[in-house]
Amino acid sequence: MQRVLSTYLFVGQKLTAGILAEVEKAGIPAVEIFCARQHFDYRSAEVVRELKEWFAEHALTVHALHSPTSRDQSERRESTAPISIAEPERVRRLEAVDEIKRVLEVAEQIPFRFLVQHLGGREEMDERRRDAAFNSLEHLAVFAKHRGVTIALENTPGELATPGNLRHFIADTRLHDLRLCFDTGHAHMEEGVERSYETMRDLVVTAHLHDNHGEKDEHLLPFEGTIDWDAMLKGFAHAPAAENNLPFVLELKDAALGGVHEHNTSAVLQQVKGAFDKLERTVSAKAN
Repeated sequence: MQRVLSTYLFVGQKLTAGILAEVEKAGIPAVEIFCARQHFDYRSAEVVRELKEWFAEHALTVHALHSPTSRDQSERRESTAPISIAEPERVRRLEAVDEIKRVLEVAEQIPFRFLVQHLGGREEMDERRRDAAFNSLEHLAVFAKHRGVTIALENTPGELATPGNLRHFIADTRLHDLRLCFDTGHAHMEEGVERSYETMRDLVVTAHLHDNHGEKDEHLLPFEGTIDWDAMLKGFAHAPAAENNLPFVLELKDAALGGVHEHNTSAVLQQVKGAFDKLERTVSAKAN
C-alpha cells in the first residue's frame, strides 16, 4: 500500500513549503496536489519554480496532480465557472482543454505520474458530451504522454462518469493510454464500493479514499462513515502484488477534521497518519 495525501485537505489555503514540510514530518511519503489556483497557481512560473526547488531538497514526492474542476474552486465558495472537457460548446471546451494543458506543463518542472481528471459534472450521458470528451482527451492524452504523465479518469456522481460508462468510453474511443482513478466516496453514493471497483479494477492506477454516509460527498476519514471498509479492503489483501501496491490517496475535507489552520496542521496530520495505519493494519489482517 502506497500512502499519498491529497492537498485537497488544504484547498482553502495557499500551498506553501510550510504545509509540505508538515506533511513530510508526519511520515507521509507523497502528495497529490489539487489544482485550484487560490491553492496552487499552476499557471504561475514563480509558484511552480518555488515548489520545484523545495521538492528538489526533500524526500516528499508528487504522485499526481488533480485537474481543476472550476475557475473559482474553494472550500467556502461555490463556483459559477465549471471547467468541463465534455462541454459541447466548442469555445468552452477548448478553454477547458487549454486549462488542463497548463496543468500538464507543470510536469516539465515537477515530475508526477498521474493526472486525475473528471470527465464532467453531474450531466446526463449523451452523444454530444461523449464526442466532446473524446475530442478533448484525444489531444490531452498525447500532450500528457509527451510529459511522462498518464491521465486517470475518476468515477464521479451522476451518469456521465459511472464506472461502467468510463470503461465503455475508453473501449469505444480506443484511447487506450487512459486509465482510471477509483473514488470510494463517490462509489458509495452511487452503485456501491465493491461493485464499482470490480467494474473498474483492471484499469485502476490510483485510488481516492474517503468516507461518507451515502448521501453527501463528505470526504470523511475512512471508518467514520458507512462504507464497509473490511469488505472493500479484503479484495486488496488478496489481489496480485502490483494491485496490492495501489496508491491509497486520502482525499479529505478540512471541515471533516475540525478545520485546518497553521496552528493545528500537525495535529490534523496525526489523524491522517492514524487513518493510514488503520487501513494498513486492516489490509494485513485480511491477508492472514
